[in-house]
Amino acid sequence: MAMTKMVSLKIPASFALRASSPLLFNGLLPFAYSISCSSPQTMKKSGVKASFQAKVLPNSPRGIGSVNGVILKPRMGVMFQARRGFLSELRKMEEEEDFASELQYELPLKIVKYPDSRLRAKNKPINIFDEKLQRLADEMFDVMYKTDGVGLSAPQVGVNVQFMVFNPAGERGKGEEVILVNPEIYKYFKKKNVFTEGCLSFPDIYADVERPISVKIKAWDIKGKKFILSLKEFNAQIFQHEYDHLQRILFFERMHPDILETIRPALQDLEQKYEIRTGMLAPERVKGHIQD
Repeated sequence: MAMTKMVSLKIPASFALRASSPLLFNGLLPFAYSISCSSPQTMKKSGVKASFQAKVLPNSPRGIGSVNGVILKPRMGVMFQARRGFLSELRKMEEEEDFASELQYELPLKIVKYPDSRLRAKNKPINIFDEKLQRLADEMFDVMYKTDGVGLSAPQVGVNVQFMVFNPAGERGKGEEVILVNPEIYKYFKKKNVFTEGCLSFPDIYADVERPISVKIKAWDIKGKKFILSLKEFNAQIFQHEYDHLQRILFFERMHPDILETIRPALQDLEQKYEIRTGMLAPERVKGHIQD
């Protein structure tokens, strides 16, 4: 866990925060940022108000960097403020290390079946939108249609990134093909419904799962453009199933315990087949329902 310290800025009288000119970091700072700031000098000139807190990473160097030429020093006690856009940029910088590197996958893609450990591996966000990503989408749709699916997430083909495709029609040339990069749910509707679900990673297993009937999401398209989308009923069901994969959650963990018991033998059969096929112990055994 990162240690937390406050930082102070020596701010010249001419320095002011303005909404029209966001702050830029001119140096490499050894901080995991979470900032809020407020200074009489900046507030007097700009009226901007915010708070500044920084987490100092263990074993970080003492030289700090600068904000628009202003030196940052790791001191205790002084709080500053900055506007929301500035905080967002800092969070992005903090998370940058977690982005996926250049996509690596082998063709033809193959469905990863339970209990393969790739279904539980961390799925990294994507920040490179190129022809290789488009090719992955095309290949995933191809696999999905050939296996009679309506949705497919990248970890299900052994690519551990935040990426999914779906088409509620389940047939090429019909319905609407949806590609979602780095999707996030920002609103669940309270009303829920029970849907019968199957999963390409769990062949021939179908059971009831209760999910919200509508969700609102934000994501990036294949070109790197961010957008917001509302999904209802079947589309919402497909999305939530695939989104769970990106969160390393498998659909049997959403089932009522009584429903789970009806498919437990089938899940155990998949675990046994994995051991026979690979000559290794199954990386996991079916347990039970998880809490929302």
